[in-house]
Amino acid sequence: MIPPLLYDHLVRPLLFQFDPETVHHIAMKALKALELLPFKPTHDPTLQRTVFGLKFPNPIGLAAGFDKEGEVLNAWQTLGFGFVEAGTITALPQPGNPRPRIFRFPEMGGVINRMGFNNSGAEAIALRMEAQRAKGHWPTIPIGINLGKNKITPLEEAPQNYLLSFERLFELGDYFALNVSSPNTPGLRTLQGKAELNELLGAVMAANRAKTNPKPLLLKIAPDLEWSQIDEILELITEHGLAGLIATNTTLDHSCVAAERDQTGGLSGKPLRARSTEIVRYVCKHTDLPVIAVGGIFDAEAALEKLDAGAALIELYTGFIYRGPALIEEICEALKQK
Repeated sequence: MIPPLLYDHLVRPLLFQFDPETVHHIAMKALKALELLPFKPTHDPTLQRTVFGLKFPNPIGLAAGFDKEGEVLNAWQTLGFGFVEAGTITALPQPGNPRPRIFRFPEMGGVINRMGFNNSGAEAIALRMEAQRAKGHWPTIPIGINLGKNKITPLEEAPQNYLLSFERLFELGDYFALNVSSPNTPGLRTLQGKAELNELLGAVMAANRAKTNPKPLLLKIAPDLEWSQIDEILELITEHGLAGLIATNTTLDHSCVAAERDQTGGLSGKPLRARSTEIVRYVCKHTDLPVIAVGGIFDAEAALEKLDAGAALIELYTGFIYRGPALIEEICEALKQK
């Protein structure tokens, strides 16, 4: 584990000299090397949680968007995460949006990204993951798989597009998340509408129930929804029998970003913290379904805030970029003291 001071004063400043996507590729190569180590962390049994039928050694997960293709799943376990969500994965391969497409705002602890679900597609990713598992390179922590819609797929064909990925990856995920809230695929957030979401959930849940071993299915929502829209979503996920909700994705509210520096895309990090917590608290007040909270978790205080708001689990993304692996240990220590 890299000491916090070393990461803050040497590693991060060095990495931040480079383009964010270049740094991401460097990090992924380092994580592949980490996978070769035999070390597996021990987890304090007091941190274990059982959520939607799965056992999590601790409630801290890696959010979708970092390990887009599930390439280094063992590395996340080695770093101490209690679970990891791979993706977002689409049925067909797609390059995503043109570069540059990630922008840092260190003064506010934020990142804007407009990646656009760049990935190799469900078939190629499934084959790679199956090969990893066959070789015994498979973690013991729960693996979530985050699914999205291809950019070229018309909205009316979205259910079939999600189903292709779901069916191909079904045996590889411990739970699945339907991403209908990324702002970087044109029209995707339309799928949060009542009629569109009803059709999507109906199709995927029908396929799930037809399995001999149905998997927990979750929905990831945007932070920019009105309360009435959230009420409709909660009604639908209850009606269709989903296992839970992920709150929230990135925001289109860039009011904290200077106009001359603003970029198209979703804003994550510290600016999202308050709104994400507000939505988690609202959802937990209006449903008994488990919530995975994500958004602006940069320290133990922010993590505890999400859990105190009612979240069953939390996920890191931007906070992990800025704070490094020490953030996981910091949160775990705070949870032990609680």
